[in-house]
Amino acid sequence: MPWNPDKLEKLENDRREFLIRALGAGFFASGLTGAMSRAAYSAGKIPRELPPGKSIYEIKGQATVDGSRANLDTQVRPNSLLETGRSSRMIFAVGKDAFILRSNSRLQLSGNELVNTLRLAAGAVLSVFGKTEHRIVTTTASVGIRGTGIYVESDPEQSYVCTCYGVVDLQSATDTTSSEQITSLHHDAPRYVTASGPIGQRIRPAPFINHTDTELMLIEELVGRVPPFAFSGSGYTSPRRDY
Repeated sequence: MPWNPDKLEKLENDRREFLIRALGAGFFASGLTGAMSRAAYSAGKIPRELPPGKSIYEIKGQATVDGSRANLDTQVRPNSLLETGRSSRMIFAVGKDAFILRSNSRLQLSGNELVNTLRLAAGAVLSVFGKTEHRIVTTTASVGIRGTGIYVESDPEQSYVCTCYGVVDLQSATDTTSSEQITSLHHDAPRYVTASGPIGQRIRPAPFINHTDTELMLIEELVGRVPPFAFSGSGYTSPRRDY
C-alpha cells in the first residue's frame, strides 16, 4: 500500500506535540533538567532542526568549547574539546550527530569534516548518530557504533553504556576478551563495563538509568530525524528491558 503523505504529516505533528508537552512537564532524567526543560517550554523554545551555521541548541550553567566560554553562537567542530561544570549541560549538534553533555563532563571529539571518535574522560553524554561509523572511548570501554542512539557514563572504576537503539560492538578497555555485540530496539541491553574483575567477565547487565526517550526525541529533532521507537507504538517514558 502506498504511503500516504497526509499520514506522515499527521505523525510528524503528533510527535512534535508530544515532545513539546513532555518538555513542558519536565520529563528529563537528571538533576536540574526537569526545571530547565519547563523553563525552555515556558519561554516558547520549541525543538526544531538547527539552522545552518548553528551548533548549540542550549547551554545551562558553565560550559566551554576548546577552552573558551561557550554561548549559542559558538561553533562546535568535529575535533572540539567540550567541558561542562557542576549542575550544567550543553545540547549541541555536529553534522548529523547530536548530543546532550551532562554536568562535570569532558568530551574530546575527533574527526576532520565529520566526527568519528568521541573520548569521554569524565561525566556523561547522550548521543544520536547518522549513518557513518563512530567510536566512543571511555575510561574502561570502547564502543563501536553503527548509526544508533546511545547513553554513556564514564568514571575511573566503570562505565555505563545503554544502547538505546541500533547496533554496537562493546569491548572492555582493560580486557579484550570481554566483548559483546549488542542489537537493541529500545534500551534492551544496558551494560556496565568495569575496570577490573575476572578475565572475560568485565561486561555485565545494568539497569536503565539517567536518560529518557524525550531527550532522544529532542536531539534527533535537532538533526531532522525521528527515533525508531516513535513509529513502534512503544511507551516513551517506560523503556523496555528484556533481560
